[in-house]
Amino acid sequence: MCRWLAYLGSSIPLEDVLVRPEHSLIDQSLLARELFLPDDPRAAGFRRHAFPTNGDGFGIAWHGRGGRLGQYRQIEPAWDSMNLRHLAAQIESDCFLAHVRAAPGGSIAEQNCHPFVQEGWMFQHNGEIPAFGELKRELTFDVAPERYPSLLGSTDSELCLALALGYGLRDDPASALARMVGRVERARREHGIVAPFRATVCASDGARLFVLRWVSPDAPGALAPTLYHAAGATALRTVDGSADRLPEDAQLVVSEPLESHWSHRSWTEVPVGALGVCSRDAPPRFAPFEPLA
Repeated sequence: MCRWLAYLGSSIPLEDVLVRPEHSLIDQSLLARELFLPDDPRAAGFRRHAFPTNGDGFGIAWHGRGGRLGQYRQIEPAWDSMNLRHLAAQIESDCFLAHVRAAPGGSIAEQNCHPFVQEGWMFQHNGEIPAFGELKRELTFDVAPERYPSLLGSTDSELCLALALGYGLRDDPASALARMVGRVERARREHGIVAPFRATVCASDGARLFVLRWVSPDAPGALAPTLYHAAGATALRTVDGSADRLPEDAQLVVSEPLESHWSHRSWTEVPVGALGVCSRDAPPRFAPFEPLA
């Protein structure tokens, strides 16, 4: 099960949330804690997600100089990459995404690592389109011909981004994500796929974060991947026993909290079936999410 984080606020070194916290994303790449195990009765049908290790590649994307987006991806494990640690110590940004990948049975390739960067947007995803091999051809035909050459990898995540861009991500992100989820759900229903579409998604243009937590509502008892949010000057316990405090305007969204023993006073669980919008000039907003036909 992949793990990711997204940050928006005053500019900070990436290492402040990517490396230094005691349960940082690098630590989660070696041992994620919030998993749904096969013997969990709540997780019926939740296939291929009892993998605490996320060692099938990593990536970072950031809002950089002149408003341009930077990107770095590798197929090696995040916990074993000195390049990642050096970059995180040197790069400062006011908006960045980071992702560690678990791809049991999938292709291990740089172009399959998140975050994806296309047309001024950063995008990352945790979850899966069920029976993707069966639905892939139909969904791919919804990608505009001029956008098809940009599909370099083989993942359902990259295809979700291509669909969202085609549905107007640049002009109306919330509607585009709703149409993307609606399209996947329609394909799933028409093919008689019982397993649910599960997703936590973050899309960012460098000025806003759009985050989504979703699981198909017609699959009783199905669980959505975990997602949490923290706002303001959150104090993060670090590997050296100290505490780093984030800026007052910080917005942080994570697959699981960056601390071994966390409190709901600092971390709020994002509701299932909710879309959140984080921006620089307004408090974060989370609202019920409805797919669009």
